[in-house]
Amino acid sequence: MNVSLTKKQQAYIAEQIESGDFQNASELVRDALRLHEVYRHRVIADLKEEIEKGWSGATSNRNIKDIIASKRSNKAG
Repeated sequence: MNVSLTKKQQAYIAEQIESGDFQNASELVRDALRLHEVYRHRVIADLKEEIEKGWSGATSNRNIKDIIASKRSNKAG
């Protein structure tokens, strides 16, 4: 596998290794991927929860034009 990193990312990896938090770049990348997986699952779970609230919540009598007009008036005021 070949991965391209920016100079900023390379510098960050080097700093983390120098600090002693990680022994090498592979260890840091594996940790970053684990954190990304946890974060991604949490975001998806939160989105599903909010969608469920929307589906199971009260029905609004407003239409899309009413909602847009309300948003515009809030910005103007």
